[in-house]
Amino acid sequence: MGTSTNTAIVTGASRGIGRGVAAALRDLGWRVFATGRSIAGADLPAGVERIACDHLNDTETDAAFAAILGKAASVDLLVNCAWGGYERMVENGRFTWAVPFWEQPLHRWRGMMDAGVRAAFACSARVAPTMIAQKRGLIVNISAWAAQKHIGNTIYGVSKAASDKLTADMAHELKPHGVAVLSLYPGLVRTEAVVEAAKSGAFDLSTSESPQFSGRVAAALYDDPRLMERTGGVVVAAAVARELNVLDIDGKSPAPLTLAQV
Repeated sequence: MGTSTNTAIVTGASRGIGRGVAAALRDLGWRVFATGRSIAGADLPAGVERIACDHLNDTETDAAFAAILGKAASVDLLVNCAWGGYERMVENGRFTWAVPFWEQPLHRWRGMMDAGVRAAFACSARVAPTMIAQKRGLIVNISAWAAQKHIGNTIYGVSKAASDKLTADMAHELKPHGVAVLSLYPGLVRTEAVVEAAKSGAFDLSTSESPQFSGRVAAALYDDPRLMERTGGVVVAAAVARELNVLDIDGKSPAPLTLAQV
């Protein structure tokens, strides 16, 4: 999956799923450009090319993509992992993540809709012309079951539903050019925050996925002969991994979650 000639951009790669995706693609032989506000200190493999960028700032996004496109002859894969809204879950001693929408702090809307959905739109718009020119490419938007079911809070659901609609409409416009767009639903991922929360019993990690798993799945999707048949749709990482014979870094095949199970 992937060769030294494949080039990927992974946004929001300083931590979490983004860091895992960047690491997995690099381990598979891809040339990887990773963006993030604190990317300089991220735990990433040697060879990952780091571009400091706050995707809430359009000037920084423009500069990041100009730098990448100045170095890379082409971009084959963009994985939009940049996301916000998880900061300040506890405010003044109160856990606000799951409160009703009329009590939600408005900074969470900006974090998810601007640092998440808007950033995915802006980054995709900047990379689309080079993919159109080569008549091949894949854009992956990291999404979640919250797009289809109330999970956590209203803002989270709205932002993920927006990500899926962004995927569908970008795919409609890019399909004539041979470029695919997919929404990818990971399962429970062993990010830094999840592992820390699991210490208190908040999560059962027995069926969880590594942060690298989504990167392995993205690489397999890029090589999938049926890629253009899938474009515009939602892909559950663990389900398509079984279809494409992708294992996690521990050699296991994570169990796919369904809407009913989430």
